[in-house]
Amino acid sequence: MMKQVLRHPLVERLRSILFGSRAEHGILFKGMLYALLITIGFVYIQPLLFMFVNSIKSPDDLLNPMVQWVPTQLYLGNYEKAYRVLAYPDTLLSSILMSVMPSVLQTAVASVVGYGLARYRFLGKRLIFVLLLATFLIPPQNTVIPQMLTYRNLGLLGDPLALIIPAIFGQGFRSAIFILIFYQSFSSYPRVLEESARLDGATDLRIFFIALPSAIPAFIVSFIFSTVWYWNETFLTVIFLEGGVTTLPMQLSRFTQAYENLYPPGTVNIFDRLNEAVKMSGTFLNILPLLVMYFVLQHWFVESVEMTGITGE
Repeated sequence: MMKQVLRHPLVERLRSILFGSRAEHGILFKGMLYALLITIGFVYIQPLLFMFVNSIKSPDDLLNPMVQWVPTQLYLGNYEKAYRVLAYPDTLLSSILMSVMPSVLQTAVASVVGYGLARYRFLGKRLIFVLLLATFLIPPQNTVIPQMLTYRNLGLLGDPLALIIPAIFGQGFRSAIFILIFYQSFSSYPRVLEESARLDGATDLRIFFIALPSAIPAFIVSFIFSTVWYWNETFLTVIFLEGGVTTLPMQLSRFTQAYENLYPPGTVNIFDRLNEAVKMSGTFLNILPLLVMYFVLQHWFVESVEMTGITGE
């Protein structure tokens, strides 16, 4: 009698809905999965939400302990102040140039180096791999002094060429990881297609251009990661570009001093003094271009990450 109850169609249907079947997961599994995803998503997005909500708070809302996540009004005065302090149009243009130009050059050079390592056999290949890994594993803080002295002797300190020249020679920020990405991509390129092209009389350069479409995912991943790393790098850019070019992260690092120069403490009222909302506005303006870039390229970026096997940084 008990077995008949357990095998009743309604019981089987209820069990299938709750625990799932071979063809579909049940409600319990889906609920736990979505709860986990929502929790992880909130952990990542909570700092951005906190930053944005505080950046639009008025001085009255900042002083009111009852106002937490929902401001009483949309106040954009903090963004106006941060916009002026950051000298946003000029520093934004400088940031774009100092991140996009080296990224494009670094990606192009890394593709050539990765192709050569993947498709050719030559003496010293393993040594090159060891040196590549060394450039990635050794912290840049250990090599920054010799670099700075070299750039000073060449007259490159404060010049954008201090970032562009290393990218041209495959020694930009974390170039080794991009070379390995292209190495992995070109290693999977069918050798039959290469041999067929050689039989048709194609040169090595022509074969390289034939293989480029297969590495489009590697190009997208490398360009986005390179742009983000060049944009966020402040330690090296301050040393190499100080006195010549000012980027948004560099200006943000001295935000307090720039604000006090623009709004002297003794000449403004209490509401115009530097507060957390203005700092949050400056920080949000700094990361806004990266957020826009990701939202525009997210479709291609996700597909490229899946195809190149990159799991995160």
